[in-house]
Amino acid sequence: MSGWQALADEAARWRDAGRTAELWWRDDDAIDATPSLDRLVGLVRDTQTPLALAVVPAQATPALAARLAGEPEVDVLQHGYAHANHALGSEKKIELGVQRPAMMTLGELATGWMALERLFGSRALAVMVPPWNRIAPMLVPTLPEIGYRGLSTFGPRPRVHPVRGLLQVNTHVDLIDWKGGRVFVGEQATLAGLVAALAQARAGGGEPVGILSHHLAMDAGAWDFLRSLWERMKTLENIRVRPARALFGP
Repeated sequence: MSGWQALADEAARWRDAGRTAELWWRDDDAIDATPSLDRLVGLVRDTQTPLALAVVPAQATPALAARLAGEPEVDVLQHGYAHANHALGSEKKIELGVQRPAMMTLGELATGWMALERLFGSRALAVMVPPWNRIAPMLVPTLPEIGYRGLSTFGPRPRVHPVRGLLQVNTHVDLIDWKGGRVFVGEQATLAGLVAALAQARAGGGEPVGILSHHLAMDAGAWDFLRSLWERMKTLENIRVRPARALFGP
């Protein structure tokens, strides 16, 4: 069975259950107006698919804000502060960890949020996307205290609300094989991951399933797959692609 047929069959299972699956699209590491960003925005326009763009505030430029000004289908999320690795020794890369005082980390996040508000206004959502999808558990309860209402990492979420006032909506399918040459993971592997994530969501509480892309790092195969996926979504019943603004609230 092809991956596309397996996806159609999973959509049919949602239909037979009288339910609608929620799918969303997050792209990480935006900093500037680039040819890759133009290609990304062009794909959003061509397929009429809403996009959540995770922007690195310490590096975000006015040119990026200007480029997105006329793109109502693109929401902006906060991608840490500077996408700086503070891991020690053999630790996995992390910016929002415990290697530095918590007040220093939270101060940077607040500075980053002010930068996003200044550049993007109401387009920016108070949603934290930790670089490398990692955040120290001790920092999570502080996020709503400093104004964030959403958190987005990778993989099935342990809870809908990790702490009071904070909604978690994750991504589940990464298009890039980071350890295998930073190339497209492949159509069949991506579709298998998507079908598995949708099936798990159907068996559980209907968690939104997220596609994760990186416009600055994608090869031709990843770009072609994204276009095929979003075009195919128009033909499948009971899978609805949702904007981040609708998932996290205005």
